This record gives sequence, C-alpha cells and structure tokens, in this order.
Amino acid sequence: MTDKRRLTVGLVQMRTGIDRRRSVDEAIHLIRQAASRGARLIVTPEMTNVLDRDKARLFAHLDEEAALEEIGRFHDLATDLGVTLAIGSMAVLLPGDPPKIANRAYVFGAGGRWVTYDKIHLFDVDLPTGESWRESRTMVAGQTAGLVEAAGTRIGLSICYDLRFPHLYRALARAGAEILTVPAAFTVPTGKAHWEVLLRARAIENAAYVLAPAQGGRHEDGRATWGHSTVVAPTGEVLATLDHDEPGVVVADLDLDLVNETRMRIPSLTLEHDIPVRISDL
Repeated sequence: MTDKRRLTVGLVQMRTGIDRRRSVDEAIHLIRQAASRGARLIVTPEMTNVLDRDKARLFAHLDEEAALEEIGRFHDLATDLGVTLAIGSMAVLLPGDPPKIANRAYVFGAGGRWVTYDKIHLFDVDLPTGESWRESRTMVAGQTAGLVEAAGTRIGLSICYDLRFPHLYRALARAGAEILTVPAAFTVPTGKAHWEVLLRARAIENAAYVLAPAQGGRHEDGRATWGHSTVVAPTGEVLATLDHDEPGVVVADLDLDLVNETRMRIPSLTLEHDIPVRISDL
C-alpha cells in the first residue's frame, strides 16, 4: 500500500492598503503564521501588494516588474521558509502610453524558481448598489491560463473574477490541475450572494480542491471586500473557512488522492465533448 499524498495548505486573508511596503510587511507576517502551523503551500489574496482606487496615486507609487522589490522579498521568504508561496496577485506597472498595470500572480518555489499568471477576465460591471468597476481602464488582460507543478501536485491559477468563467477551470483540470487557486477581492454584495456557491461549484465540476484566500473589510481607499477565505474539497465540502472579513490565516490538510478517487467515481472530465446546438424557430 502506498502512502497517502497529503499536503497542508494555508490561506492568508488580508486588508491591503495603499502603502506597498506596509502591505507586504503584513502579508509576510501572516505567511509566517501559516508556515508555523505546518502549511507547505501558502496562498495570499488578489492584489497582495496594493489596493488603491485612486488611479493617479496608484500609478505614481507603482514600479515595473524589474524594480518591484516585493518580488525579491517574497522570493527570499519562500526560500527561507522552505514552502511553495503563491502570491495571489500583485499590481505590476506596464510601460506604455498611457501606462497600465498587470494583475499578476506569482508562485515562488522553495528552490528559488518562480512563475507568473496574468488575470484573464477583467471586472467591468455596474452593480445594483451603484458601485461601478472598470478594471479594463487600468489593466491589461492576460491571454494564457497558468498551471504549475509544485508542492507535489499540479496547481491551476486564477484570480477573482475568473471564478465566473467555468471553462477556464475546466481547461486547467483537464490539463491535470488537482488544486485550483482563486485569490480574490470580492465586493460585499457579490461575495454575500455568490462567493461560497461559486467556489463549491468549481470544486464539484472539476473534482479539484479550491483554495480561495480573500481580501476583507473596509480598505484605506474606501472599498469594502467580503473576506471569508475558504478551502473546498473535490466533493464540494467546505473544509475550512474564516467566517469574517478580518485579516488572518486558515490552515487545512488536503488528501490529494481524493482528487483522483472523485474523478473516477464521477468521470465527467473524460466524458466531456463538444455538443452541437440546434436552433429552432417557433
């Protein structure tokens, strides 16, 4: 009998502000907490380094990737702790006229290597509450899904609004992802209505673990985010969650063999095929 494939994961919940250095300091403090509780894969929320709705102020205090000091800090931290560190995303300045930013995830391995993924689906919506968001005004969308082999498994990367596009997670699962990360900064109305149900749906559809660390609470720039960082099993069961929006850490033990066992019981990934649609006129 082979040993069970187990992995302890940690989710970091934050309330990121407008000061990059202070935000990274707070992230590092929480990441160390997760590592001290045994987590070998640690995931932080969307926009770990800065959240600022003031476009002029944001761009004035942001750097291009080569000069973004937080990359070096997180790289060294992953090496020091001996963990796989998935920074849910950071704002990265892109040169151009006008300049824009990438909403970019970073995964740092304990051995010093790192990979990135840029958020594909940008949040352009008008909410019934009167809130309006146009990420496309400041961000450039990614074009390629991200899958990384790390921590003894395959991890599919996504960011926040990606959660509403099931085809992305299907592609990641069919490419072998056993874990799907969904770092987020969900608004309160959409978080209250859809956060948990969408996380559970993505887990069930793809028979994969879903790790969803979130921003939470009232931020310096005035926005409010939902929090409730959550770990979901391939069966759709919620394994662990923070039932609030305060900064903190949640840790869970994963049985990675459960992914294959669930996929064998309900082999929807292998049975999937294109279905033609007939349109009838009455």
